[in-house]
Amino acid sequence: MLMSKCMATQSESMGQYRAVMTATDRERITGEADVPDSKRYEAASRIRKRIEELEGDAEILKENHPELYEELQDAVCEEVADGA
Repeated sequence: MLMSKCMATQSESMGQYRAVMTATDRERITGEADVPDSKRYEAASRIRKRIEELEGDAEILKENHPELYEELQDAVCEEVADGA
């Protein structure tokens, strides 16, 4: 499963990139946001859907742009190795 900071969209207002989680998702998942558990579950559900999309994007990159696929793979593997 690929989980990475590589699936990014740019936030026009802040000029920052979003990966698999939004700032709100991060706050809810880490417990920084004082919200009901249902909001945490909703954030987790949205994140799972984005991961599924990332897996599809990875397949497209693998077939059509192997260099970018390798960058994605390296980023994911580095994150996993650093967390192990």
